[in-house]
Amino acid sequence: MQVAVVTLFPEMFAALTEHGISGRGIATGLLGLTLWNPRDFCRDKHRNVDDKPFGGGPGMLMKTEPLLATIDAARAGLGERGISKSRCIYLSPQGQQINHQKVTELAELESITLVCGRYQGIDNRVIEAEIDEELSLGDFVLSGGEIAAMALLDALIRIQPGALGDEDSAMQDSLTDGLLHAPEYTRPQQYEGRAVPPVLLSGDHAAIARWRNKQRLGVTWLKRRDLLDRLELNQEQKTLLEEFKQEYWAKRA
Repeated sequence: MQVAVVTLFPEMFAALTEHGISGRGIATGLLGLTLWNPRDFCRDKHRNVDDKPFGGGPGMLMKTEPLLATIDAARAGLGERGISKSRCIYLSPQGQQINHQKVTELAELESITLVCGRYQGIDNRVIEAEIDEELSLGDFVLSGGEIAAMALLDALIRIQPGALGDEDSAMQDSLTDGLLHAPEYTRPQQYEGRAVPPVLLSGDHAAIARWRNKQRLGVTWLKRRDLLDRLELNQEQKTLLEEFKQEYWAKRA
């Protein structure tokens, strides 16, 4: 997968490219990343990248000409790699909220171009002419689109085949099937009076699998009931969830 990022702060992406799973994924070519800075496409000697909005009001906007030139250059750069079409995405609080389904959809694409806004945003004509889709981390405002872009890229990299040491890890992540992850435990077996659930020490793989399925349903019920509302549970899942609820209320009685 090839990704071009339009950003005024390319140095921020070192957090993604130089560390952990994402850094390894980029270094090994699971995802190709190129960074394009609108400052490099300014024609004035001061390389100004912001301008006042028409109609007045607080804040500034990214200058239109350098931004358009940068998007064109990013598109041309992808074209040199044989990519004729790249979905252009603007990271914006007005966009659709990113979820696992959206990440999975994007991971199937050959290429995407991410545009990171700054200041009060970008000229709406750029959105109309160049942007295919707007995406958001959530209903809050960041200082720019870089953090959102890095979060999206990290999620895209970790589901690429070969990104993780254990191929089953991504398949067992939270939200892969709409449910949250089951609780996990490691050494020591006892910690300040809290013990690891005995079933996890039993060696009974069927019993462990059943316990984990029950916990996933229960944790989702406790923390994100909105996710459960979107799912059509089968009879086994309904039984496990009911067992979890009974056990939960019994502990609190």
